[in-house]
Amino acid sequence: MTALNYLGVILVLLLIIGVGVRSGRKVKSADDFATGGGRSGPWMICGTIMGALVSSQASIGTAQLAFHFGAAAWWFTLGSGLGCLILALGYAGPLRRSGHTTLMGVIDQEYGHTVEYAGSVLSSIGIFISVLAQVVACTGLITVIFPLSLPAAAALSALLMAVYVVFGGAWGAGIGGIVKLVLLYMACIAALAAVLFLSGGPGGLWAGLQSALIGTAQGTAAGIETVSDLTARYASLIARGAAKDIGSGLSLLLGVLSTQTYAQAVWSGSSDRAARRGALLAAGLIPPVGAAGIAVGVFMRAHYITQAEADALLAAGQAMPQGMGVLASTIQVFPTFVVNHLPVLFAGIVLGTLLITVVGGGAGLSLGVATILVNDIFQKISTRFRSAAANLAATRGTILAVLAVSAVIACVVPSATINDFGFLSMGLRGAVVFVPLSCALFLPGRMDRRFALLCTLGGPLGVLLGQLLGSPVDPLFIGMGIALLTACLGCALGRKKAPLSQWP
Repeated sequence: MTALNYLGVILVLLLIIGVGVRSGRKVKSADDFATGGGRSGPWMICGTIMGALVSSQASIGTAQLAFHFGAAAWWFTLGSGLGCLILALGYAGPLRRSGHTTLMGVIDQEYGHTVEYAGSVLSSIGIFISVLAQVVACTGLITVIFPLSLPAAAALSALLMAVYVVFGGAWGAGIGGIVKLVLLYMACIAALAAVLFLSGGPGGLWAGLQSALIGTAQGTAAGIETVSDLTARYASLIARGAAKDIGSGLSLLLGVLSTQTYAQAVWSGSSDRAARRGALLAAGLIPPVGAAGIAVGVFMRAHYITQAEADALLAAGQAMPQGMGVLASTIQVFPTFVVNHLPVLFAGIVLGTLLITVVGGGAGLSLGVATILVNDIFQKISTRFRSAAANLAATRGTILAVLAVSAVIACVVPSATINDFGFLSMGLRGAVVFVPLSCALFLPGRMDRRFALLCTLGGPLGVLLGQLLGSPVDPLFIGMGIALLTACLGCALGRKKAPLSQWP
């Protein structure tokens, strides 16, 4: 890192901090903080959605996964885009007509407090896993930019996310999301252009991958010995298996429809039309970000090996491949490409953009967790949190607590594959919320609340058991199968729910 690198990073950070402080002046109430007072236009809604969704997993995480599996890394942004499309076309109107500002509020009205409490806790855990992924990614990125220890980088990550959202809430996430969207697209276009220029086009990129992996020790260790092996690994959308990769895409689709943060963006719209247009904009703009990440990941696979691979070669008495760089961790794939292969000042700007992308993602998701906990749990426990001032203070305090816990955990799992966190998080959210929410919106009065509770608990239990037992089928299919079966039985056997007074 040079002085010009740092200058570029600082310029981006100053821009985003200025946006956060300015947007904080618009916050006069808890409603302004949570939904921007319902005055957002399409681009503000798009910025809010993409500010949280197009985060470390869509950029740094996609490049990290593409380093090992090529095109299969696209599922995060493909699934996200499809989720936003369905959000726009199928869910935006019903959500806005529900009269609530949380997904759990919709479920509470239909099925009662017990189902809401269970869903609130479980969906908050799911979103928290994604917040953790952002903090892990941000910590890794900061260690590339600044000479900081892991604990210091984790603490700085949490602090930046807190500053980003605590002052501005939905306004900060939305305005900051628009600024970040422009910067991110500039960074992705630059990265893709650099990859194609340095490789001599797509053909050169593929040829470089062949040279690096076919007939080499690192290729053999990865199970790649022929062109067919290479094609199956790097040119297929189902390189990790159809069930796993398609399940990953489905996890994102359902997660988008089941996450408070993205629904919050819809509720912030000035009209139904604005809400739909904002979600449609996000649906079209998200997938190309993944394509740039894949290009970077494949380029880096052709020119770098991991420290673990280098250690294995040396232990086997083999020489290091000539001209190959060494990555301390695959989480550094994207930032290392930026530092080593882009012009110095511009590289700093891109690094600052990646940093604020991760920061914005964690900030937006932590806002979603806090909104659920405060509105759906704290207010039910104590009426003290129903006043505007107490609600706003509790939301901000909860954001700080969520980020602090994430920073501590990030020090324990610094090199995790962050997209695995993302797929698990989205799958868990979908298994908890999607089926009961859809039934509440489109089939009101059809499912008995006892079956709704079983659905809410059984879905995530199936996902977690499948994950822990190493199921050959994506755990999401298990969880959603349980949830759908329970809902079908509930609609077939149950009739209109009992009065709320007879239900805890």
